[in-house]
Amino acid sequence: MNNNRRRNFRPRPQRNNFRRRNGSMNSNNGTNFNSNGNLNFNRNGSMNNPHNVEKTMQKFQQLAKDAQSNGDPVLVENYLQHADHYSRRLSELNERNKDISKDDKNNNPVDTSTKDLSKNSN
Repeated sequence: MNNNRRRNFRPRPQRNNFRRRNGSMNSNNGTNFNSNGNLNFNRNGSMNNPHNVEKTMQKFQQLAKDAQSNGDPVLVENYLQHADHYSRRLSELNERNKDISKDDKNNNPVDTSTKDLSKNSN
């Protein structure tokens, strides 16, 4: 067996029954767009996690500080705008999570199993 030989990638021809993830048969030259027409760089929903959003916001704030120390005011403003976007996104996610937790508290029924047991023991 020769393990040193490199394997060449041979593309397979597309078949008519090939299923694409988005369900459409037209191609966008390899670019994925979401329903709003924006570039879909975020396919796995990682920006729905408040921890990831907060980390990204802090990254752009640090990049803005670094650009400030390098003396590039345009890049500073760019990074600060990105950080502001993610801070707004973080507040939206926190508000949504707060609303969901309120709904869960209001919709959870009271556990009556202990009350039923006390009635049966008498």
